[in-house]
Amino acid sequence: MARYRLRFLLQEFDLPRGATILGRSSDCHVTIEDPLVSRHHARIVLEGDRAVVFDLNSRNGVKVNGAPVKDPVELKDGDRLRIGTQELVFCRVEAAPNASAKTTGFLRHCARCRMPYPQEAGSCPSCGATEALDEETLSGQFGAAAQQIWSVQLFLEVLDRALTLERFEDVHRILRRATVQVEERIVRGDAIDAPQLAKLALGAARASLALDDSTWAVWLAQVYRRVPLVMPEEVVAKLGELAVRFPHDMADPVEQLATYVRTVPSSPAEGPAIAALERVRASVAPMAASKPAPS
Repeated sequence: MARYRLRFLLQEFDLPRGATILGRSSDCHVTIEDPLVSRHHARIVLEGDRAVVFDLNSRNGVKVNGAPVKDPVELKDGDRLRIGTQELVFCRVEAAPNASAKTTGFLRHCARCRMPYPQEAGSCPSCGATEALDEETLSGQFGAAAQQIWSVQLFLEVLDRALTLERFEDVHRILRRATVQVEERIVRGDAIDAPQLAKLALGAARASLALDDSTWAVWLAQVYRRVPLVMPEEVVAKLGELAVRFPHDMADPVEQLATYVRTVPSSPAEGPAIAALERVRASVAPMAASKPAPS
């Protein structure tokens, strides 16, 4: 009899006969750490050679191959399940004689490239290293946040939904996780991808404006003082908005950033961004002096 699995990136989860519950709660069979996933989000029932997925009245729904699940849907090999912001692939695996089920309960993170891989592999399939971050070992969990594999696009998608739903605690948690990864790369001396950092900075700016909280605005100014990059013009424009909203909190970080940028090698194409940053610097100090400090 064929076996069935759910695949997410480098991890696979064997589906047992009967019901498998997917959701954010730790009591689910498959825990997906994503703020847009309900505590008990979906159920997959495997009987004989049929697997059927049910939406458990989740807040954000379940999709199979892009189509919302309203009634129970029978799954076929290669079907893609969308739960929250995560996409899992349903796979049919023909059983070999005397084959035993694959154990995939533990996921490790490579100490060199930080990519996740099944513990059973022994070494990272991405870079070949055998050293792992033991403190990051997971048990039976899926999810970009839990596995520290956030792509910027996923970050922005989750952040956008959390802001739209006014789930402000989730907004702070998402930003903390995303920015911690940037900080880790800086500390390790890894190269920072300029377009990705810019997108992250724009997301942080949007969150600060929506929450009326300068925390992420200050981080945005500070992080660009720790990388050999000139802040892009579109990010400087957002920095200007943040300076208007939070002049007292932003005056020193903007002044320090403008001073730092003068030491960073730049190209003629970056001239407009540097000039825009100087205009923000020149405007924020008078604004901070003219407006009373927040109590």
